[in-house]
Amino acid sequence: MRFYIPLFLFSFLFLSGPIVLAQDDDIITVDTSIVRVNVGVVNRFGQPITNLNKSDFSIFEDGVKQKILRLEPTVAPFSVVMILDMSGSTLGFRQTIKTSAHRFIDALAPEDRVSIIEFYDKVNVLNDFSSNRKTLYHSIDVANGRGKTQLYKALDLSLEKLSNENNRRKAIIVLTDGVDTETRNQDRTILAKLDDSQMKDAINPENNPILTRILNKADAQGVTVYPLALPTGDPAKLADPLPIQIEMFSVARSRLKILAERTGGTLNAINRLEEMGRLYAQVAADVRSLYTIEYEPINEKRDGKWREIKIEVKNPELISRTRPGYFAK
Repeated sequence: MRFYIPLFLFSFLFLSGPIVLAQDDDIITVDTSIVRVNVGVVNRFGQPITNLNKSDFSIFEDGVKQKILRLEPTVAPFSVVMILDMSGSTLGFRQTIKTSAHRFIDALAPEDRVSIIEFYDKVNVLNDFSSNRKTLYHSIDVANGRGKTQLYKALDLSLEKLSNENNRRKAIIVLTDGVDTETRNQDRTILAKLDDSQMKDAINPENNPILTRILNKADAQGVTVYPLALPTGDPAKLADPLPIQIEMFSVARSRLKILAERTGGTLNAINRLEEMGRLYAQVAADVRSLYTIEYEPINEKRDGKWREIKIEVKNPELISRTRPGYFAK
C-alpha cells in the first residue's frame, strides 16, 4: 500500500486478515477488507474535541457514504516505540534528551504500552512493550552510545516489534537529527560525481530504497511516525558548510518530513534544545486525541487505484482532519 501526504496526525490500517511481510522487504501482501482511519477533530481555535461518538461522524470513500462499523474513542490505548538517537552528534546534550523523554512518558495514558530503542553504531531494544513507568524511566536513563547513526535500521526494528502488537493502535516517536549513515553514504556517492554548482536539489529525497522499504512496512501496519528533528541536523545551522553538506543535510531533513506525512504524523523541528520537552509532551497529546473509525468499503475492487477518504462531523463548527486516502491493493 502507498499513501500520500496527510493533513494532520493520522493513519489508516486494513484489518480482518493476515498481513504478510515477505523476506523481500519491498513485497507486502495485505489480505484484508476493513479499513481503519485515525481521525482528529478540533474546534475553530485548534483545540482537540475528544467527546464525540459514532453518530457524530460520516465517512465517504470516492464520494460514496460508507457504513461506520466501529468507532474507537480517543482513550483507546496505543502501542508506541520511542526511538532515541544516541549517536555521536547527541553527546553534548544527553541529559536534556533524557529529561525530555521522561515528559513524553508522563503524558501518556496508563494503558499505553511503550518499547524504547536506542541507536548509534548499533540498534538496541532497551525494553519490550510495557506500561510500567519505572521500567520506562530506567530504559531512558541507561540509554548510551556514540558513533554512527543507524536511524533506518532502528525504524525497521521498531516496525518489526509493532507487528506483534495485535489489535492496538500504533505509533513511533523518533528523536534524531535525521542524518542516517547508510542513506548519507548513498547520497554522497551520487553527489561526489557533480560539480558544486550542480549540488542543489540534485537528489530526490523520496527516491530512496531504504526509505521506501520503511514506508511500505509502516503502511502495511498503519503505523504513524512522529519525528522530533534535532537542530544538529538542520542545514541552516551548519557552520561554513560545503555545497555537498548542505544538500545531504537538506535531503535527510526532507526524508523525515516525508516519513511523517506519508504515515500520518507530523515533523516536529526542535530549533532550541529547551523546546524538546514541550514538543515531546505535544506529540503525546496529539496521539491521545485521535479517534479511529472502522468501515468496510462498498467498492470491493482491489485494483490498485486511489481511494479518496473524506470525514464529515455533524457539528459544522468542528473541523476533522485525516489521511486523504489509500491505494486499494
